Amino acid sequence: MRSHIKFSALKGMVDLSKKLVETKKDKVYPLVYLLIKLTLTLLVATASVERALSAMSIVKNQIMRNKMGDQWLNDSLTVYLENDVFNAIDNEPIIHRFQNMKSCRGQF
Repeated sequence: MRSHIKFSALKGMVDLSKKLVETKKDKVYPLVYLLIKLTLTLLVATASVERALSAMSIVKNQIMRNKMGDQWLNDSLTVYLENDVFNAIDNEPIIHRFQNMKSCRGQF
């Protein structure tokens, strides 16, 4: 690949993966392309896991440690980690949906 003109001016792994797709070499060398993709996603995946574990220690504190079920913990972590998405959601439709679920609930 180094002797090939299209691949001579590459600066790093990202450029190599882009050039492999552009020249359709990702089909010729699928294992090489897979290795490059895994290498590029490793840093992002590691950072995401570390972020989730840090959030878990905040969400699941000493008081709630034994009282919190797995599904509720998962839902709470999702909201905590993706707070920019959930901040963009308007609260009014959610409040109205919960008010309409049962008539015995009080108004918010």
